[in-house]
Amino acid sequence: MIYLDYAATTPISDSALDIYVKVAKTAYGNSSSLHDVGDLAARTLQASRKIIADILGGNEKGVFFTGGGSEANILTIKSLLKGLDPKKNHIITTQIEHSSLHTFFQKLQTEGYEVTFLKPNENGHISIHSIENELKSNTCLVSIQHGNSEIGSIQPLKEIGLLLKNKKILFHSDCVQTFGKLPINVEHFHIDALSISSHKIYGPKGIGAAYINPAIHWKPFIPGTTHESGFRPGTVDVPSAAAFATAAKEIIKDMEQNTQHFLNLKHHFIELLTPHKNKISLLTETNDQSLPNILPIVIKGIEGQYTMLECNRFGYAISTGSACQVGMQAPSRPLTAIGFDEQQAKQYIRISLGKQTTKQHIENFTQTLTTIVKNF
Repeated sequence: MIYLDYAATTPISDSALDIYVKVAKTAYGNSSSLHDVGDLAARTLQASRKIIADILGGNEKGVFFTGGGSEANILTIKSLLKGLDPKKNHIITTQIEHSSLHTFFQKLQTEGYEVTFLKPNENGHISIHSIENELKSNTCLVSIQHGNSEIGSIQPLKEIGLLLKNKKILFHSDCVQTFGKLPINVEHFHIDALSISSHKIYGPKGIGAAYINPAIHWKPFIPGTTHESGFRPGTVDVPSAAAFATAAKEIIKDMEQNTQHFLNLKHHFIELLTPHKNKISLLTETNDQSLPNILPIVIKGIEGQYTMLECNRFGYAISTGSACQVGMQAPSRPLTAIGFDEQQAKQYIRISLGKQTTKQHIENFTQTLTTIVKNF
């Protein structure tokens, strides 16, 4: 089967897997234990933490390992809010956040928080002006995703961060889809906190990380927690942390090369689709501020679920949106947010590219897709 669903997850790289096995066999102690075996695990964990911090341009004391990107999102927001004045209860986010945050912010609305969900423009972008218009005296936090997993739109973090820094309002960004694909520097972007994940960058599943600027006051989500400086309970998975750091180093080293690879494949895909534009639309065809590895497609008159199943039958793994939303019958939330009606939004599919994707894969997939459309 040809895999074209890298935005959902990636296969673990050989180097990350090798490090995982090595650390699991040698640094198997509990990193909180005081004996020498625990100390080796603690030093391995600290080295992994520093690698992640250096990539982010931040302080290693601000890196906390989590069970994944979704957990990093929720724990970060909750920990930040617990450290703030309760009177500051207004949060700004967007209509196109990952489901982990969108549902969490909806829950916060039932707990006394006022949450503003910003509507993006037709390309999925949030303007500085729209954020500034919604700021209030009790605004305590703005959380805006860096890159969207379904429509690929990229938000201007540096400009948003500068605005919020001047207003002394906390800024969090979900960077799960962009870490390793776009340059991220917490100092240059004025980001107070962010979330990242390992399995999106050829690392193991089940581990992610949160970054919170050490100068920011926060409180543990669960009082009395001792692991990860109180950020998260439970013994830290040191082998996975080491493998995550290894995958991160590898993907950062290859980032420019990978980006060019994705752009070449995207442009070739656009050329191949040209004769079929009356039926098949690539939503990011003319959008430069979008992730080149995420190709959102709408096929006129055919539901995405049917197209996805047919592609699977012909040996292609694609998706109809975020894997965290599989089983939901509702149309893609990002698509409805940018102006598609429910019927149009249900005609959406996504292919997402990885390091292993080739030009031949794209050519064969396009031929299969156009055959599916023709025979529908």
